[in-house]
Amino acid sequence: MKRIDEDIATGQFKNIYLLYGEEDYLKLQYKNKLLAALVNEGDDMNFSKYEDSGINVNQVIDQAETMPFFAEHRVILIENSGFGKKMPEELGDYLSSIPDFTIFIFVEPSADKRGKLYKVAKSAGRDIEINMPNESDLAKWVGGMLKESGKQMKREAWSQFLIMTHDSMDNMARELEKLVTYVGDRGQITLEDVNAICIARVETKIFDMINAISAKDLRKTLDLYQDMLSAKEPPMRILYMIVRQFRQMKVIKELSGFGESIPSIAKKIGSPDFAVKRTMQLAKNFSGNEISKLLVDAADFEEQVKTGRLDENLSVELIIMKYAGS
Repeated sequence: MKRIDEDIATGQFKNIYLLYGEEDYLKLQYKNKLLAALVNEGDDMNFSKYEDSGINVNQVIDQAETMPFFAEHRVILIENSGFGKKMPEELGDYLSSIPDFTIFIFVEPSADKRGKLYKVAKSAGRDIEINMPNESDLAKWVGGMLKESGKQMKREAWSQFLIMTHDSMDNMARELEKLVTYVGDRGQITLEDVNAICIARVETKIFDMINAISAKDLRKTLDLYQDMLSAKEPPMRILYMIVRQFRQMKVIKELSGFGESIPSIAKKIGSPDFAVKRTMQLAKNFSGNEISKLLVDAADFEEQVKTGRLDENLSVELIIMKYAGS
């Protein structure tokens, strides 16, 4: 992302930019930064936008070959096209010979590093992967918004806020706006405010469930399960989320055992470092054998549900009873 800031500061742009990754809020910010620097407001003659599937590749190439009209650049934005995974051969070949006056900006959810688009963007040095920042960067970002609002947040409130909202920066921004409105004239956001206003994600409740399982707190585990059922979460989705969390614990436990650092593990499994740290702490409550046994049982129950031999609600309850019971 620094490379984009440097290009904007110097006015020296590459012919192709690929913004990809899971963090949509940051991708939007940097896409808009590039467009603001490259395209004059209202200039529809030198700017073209294509999105989703079914893009006419020949039309894109024709646009790219057309000289800009009273402007330095012709800018072509292509979003969510699927080209990050599979690029049409004709356009892929063309990207190796883009005219000096044309700039392509691709914004995709992911990119195959063996694919043509990634390779061309990497050759230009503008393959920009944008995922969730680490906790330190998020704290600075949220701190900046709090300062603008004239608010502060206690450390315990920040920790809970991060747990409840960290799936995306867009979600964090929305929840923070709600918090600022909720506290009104008060200058301090407390833990009680966060718990009262922020919406607990399913992942957070699953984490709490597994915490309760590790403490052998059967009542709390069942209460959390019933809360999710009341919120219309399907039992098999809950089971899937439990299994996913245990699989993550298994991988993190193994990588940690090999001496891998938290940043290294985070990069390998595609999770923020603070999420890895939290999962690592949770994994300490289970032996490797316990984790493996639960995964085997869950797979067995899922197969029984699919073949009609077991009720899906009962399958989750059996897991809970076996592993949260004393």
